[in-house]
Amino acid sequence: MDQIKIGKFIAVCRKNIGLTQMQLAEKLNITDRAVSKWETGKALPDVSLMLELCDMFKITVNDLLSGEVVKMENYNKELEKNLLEAIKQKEDSDKRLLRAEIVLGACCIVAFITSVIVAYILPILEWQKVLMILVGLLPLLVATPFALKIEQKAGYYQCKKCNHKYVPKYSNVFVAMHLGRTRYMTCPNCKKRSWQKKTISKD
Repeated sequence: MDQIKIGKFIAVCRKNIGLTQMQLAEKLNITDRAVSKWETGKALPDVSLMLELCDMFKITVNDLLSGEVVKMENYNKELEKNLLEAIKQKEDSDKRLLRAEIVLGACCIVAFITSVIVAYILPILEWQKVLMILVGLLPLLVATPFALKIEQKAGYYQCKKCNHKYVPKYSNVFVAMHLGRTRYMTCPNCKKRSWQKKTISKD
């Protein structure tokens, strides 16, 4: 997927309907900086915004992802290509997010363990030791909701009973018992509870 080409196409479409970057951003409830990133090829529009953006430009999502208005004779071929590339991009993005989650968790755990060790080595008062341990625990407490959000959003969970793959609600991930990235949850498809493994691919 050629982000530079898509960015230039977005800029042309925006100008064709007589909008500035700021005006387009206001209509989509985003910042003009986000629009600038699209048009310079540094980022793609979020999936949640694509339909609204295409509706404003009077183009299809296939046109948007192709970076041009696709001719009917090439439509199905381009559509399949764009879908495969979009799936690959999501999988790559999910892998990066999950790696970032591991790094975040490891850093927070190291910080906590270090604070505990230092607190017991230093000749300080008990309340100071407790304070130092709590300070070391703080990054872990702050990072946990972000790590859970990554865990919920990146990839899919696969039901052990019916093999259905899905993205659970944040609340379900938050309260579920887990062993690593395997969580005990209720499948929305078969309604049965099982230990469900994290998987990157939808297929």
